[in-house]
Amino acid sequence: MISGFKIVWTLNAKEELEKTIEYLENNFSDKEIKKLVQKIEDITELISQNPNLFQKSENNQIYKVVILKFNTLYYRSTNESIEILSFFSNRQNPKKTEKY
Repeated sequence: MISGFKIVWTLNAKEELEKTIEYLENNFSDKEIKKLVQKIEDITELISQNPNLFQKSENNQIYKVVILKFNTLYYRSTNESIEILSFFSNRQNPKKTEKY
């Protein structure tokens, strides 16, 4: 693995991820959780190597990437790291993402 930018999860993003995993634990099998975790690891590795790989959101300083079908990850790049801002569930009210 080639060294890239450090990935930093904000408290908000961690809490959203925890809620998503909790939902999956209650409604799906471990297979779906493992699939999500693997996809997150793959995407964050890509982001750490090339922060500009994914499309920018409406806010030109924030990037977004769909993680599987039901979640979108929002992040921004700094000189030292990649900051994961949100792990948004696409099942929520879309107006909640307007801040990005």
